[in-house]
Amino acid sequence: MKYDASMSWDERTVSALEGAFRSEVRARRVNGPHRDVIVSLDGAEFLVRWLTTGWPRQVAEALHATSRPDILAAPTMSPGARKAAHDAGVGWVDESGAADIHYRNTSTGTTLVIETKGAPPAPLDARIGWRRATLAVCEALLANIAGPTVASVVEATGLSMGSSAQALKFLEKNGHLASATARGPKSARLIVDRDALLDAYAEAADKLRSPISISTGVLWRDPTAGVVKAGQLWDAAGIEWAATSALSASLLAPMQTEIAPMEIYVPGRSWSDLRRAAMAAGLQEIAGGRLILRFFPTPACARLTEQNLQGFRSMLWPRVYADLRTAGVRGEDAAEHLREAMTK
Repeated sequence: MKYDASMSWDERTVSALEGAFRSEVRARRVNGPHRDVIVSLDGAEFLVRWLTTGWPRQVAEALHATSRPDILAAPTMSPGARKAAHDAGVGWVDESGAADIHYRNTSTGTTLVIETKGAPPAPLDARIGWRRATLAVCEALLANIAGPTVASVVEATGLSMGSSAQALKFLEKNGHLASATARGPKSARLIVDRDALLDAYAEAADKLRSPISISTGVLWRDPTAGVVKAGQLWDAAGIEWAATSALSASLLAPMQTEIAPMEIYVPGRSWSDLRRAAMAAGLQEIAGGRLILRFFPTPACARLTEQNLQGFRSMLWPRVYADLRTAGVRGEDAAEHLREAMTK
């Protein structure tokens, strides 16, 4: 499905429903604190709530609201969000055309069942402003290692002044930053809503995630110690590196659930660069291996990392959060646990 950027949220809700129902849908807005519409179908009325982000956190908030919706609609419903809605007996639909709606009309005796997979989401168009440099700026802002000024961002990320200024301007244009003073040498910006910025960043990070990676075989009983040992070999070879996803989360916000795969970022642009990094650490490329090597996700590379006293180097927590969200339902649960731990 294709959607015009000028469409309002209720128009997008109706369009998503029509894509699932394969028929015209009539809806009317509901006044209140939520983005709700009432939809009439088969003699019954449904309360449909539009979520700007279809993740487990937003689904949980909708389910605990006073006016509980019958159907949730969102641009994209993540695996964890789909499971949460299904387990709660609430239908859902998203703009990919995917839907899971079960309803029995007790008056007419008819049953409505809609289960569609939808089409994969299209890659994010870089022209809308979300570039890898923008992601780097967000990581620095959210991790509090930079303030929303060009000078601070340049110092933290190593990006050029032009790239830093462009990223900050984009974030301001999209409502994530606001000017605190008039333009000029003393001008400054403020983060409007840190939660909204994190949501927007994580969604863009997912869509800009490089498909290039290699899997390697490891038999680590202690993954943390294994990473430190591999890191020592990379350091000796002059190769920058940093763990992310489950490896980093195990230290930042431990959980009992084991999450796969394990991921480490290294520099490079080609498959051969990844294989060279694997060889430097004594790792063998194996299909389906537990440890995945990827390229650093932003031009800031290893500047946006932190290292503990034991030598474990990790990406900053916002990137760890974004990467965890791609690891299925368990990964999304771990991501929300990390988010709560880092923002409380």
